[in-house]
Amino acid sequence: MASALLQLAQVEIRDRSGDSSCIQDNGVCPGWVIDNFDRYVDPLLEHIVLVLISVTVGFLIAFAMAAASHRQRWLVPTFTGLTGILYTIPSLAFFFLLLPITGFGADTAIIALTAFNLQIIYRNIVTGLANVPASSLDAGRGMGMTQRQLFFKVEIPLAVPEIIAGIRVATVSTIAIASLAAFAGGGGLGTEILADITFKTGVLFTSLLLITMALIFDALLFFAQRKLSPWRSAGSRAAASRRQRLAALTRARPT
Repeated sequence: MASALLQLAQVEIRDRSGDSSCIQDNGVCPGWVIDNFDRYVDPLLEHIVLVLISVTVGFLIAFAMAAASHRQRWLVPTFTGLTGILYTIPSLAFFFLLLPITGFGADTAIIALTAFNLQIIYRNIVTGLANVPASSLDAGRGMGMTQRQLFFKVEIPLAVPEIIAGIRVATVSTIAIASLAAFAGGGGLGTEILADITFKTGVLFTSLLLITMALIFDALLFFAQRKLSPWRSAGSRAAASRRQRLAALTRARPT
């Protein structure tokens, strides 16, 4: 009886589109999406909030760990191993492990998503700092900079491309994993999939929203990376120009 009532409720929700034949055939129904788009607004905003909070908190924690281990290199394997353990825990299992501690809601989702970010962001920050040229550090010391000044005025700016690259990967992966937050009551677009996982139109449109969100966030971070590290773009253009001149000289060289 309960199963029949649930199926009836799902049919009533779907029939809001007025395209009953498409819905009954369980096809792809654009009319249903247009008529029911309002139901996706709140889950979409919840998903964005989950991603922004998780990535921001993850970055702050990872940055603090990287700053501590940058001078105390013996901490790098410890932090790498710790964040690696958190990253390898299956996402659904992580949500369920936290439920008895943090309860059913967004807090559980944010804690789990933040933990997944740490490995990606931390390793990229450490790699970026390690790749800072020694000549740049020597130049800073020659100008009388302290270790703190070197870190914030030389090392961090030069490590920006690697740092943002890590944030980009973490953001895109968080958008995907956050769709499972619905199992922990965290909200987001995953709730629309769980509402009726057999309804092709709903699942397809939710997936399209997730992909679009990932592309938009990735593009914004890419442009931020270009803006914050203009020397990389200038270097790439200069290298391309040198290759073009060399090719022109090679073609013009008499045989």
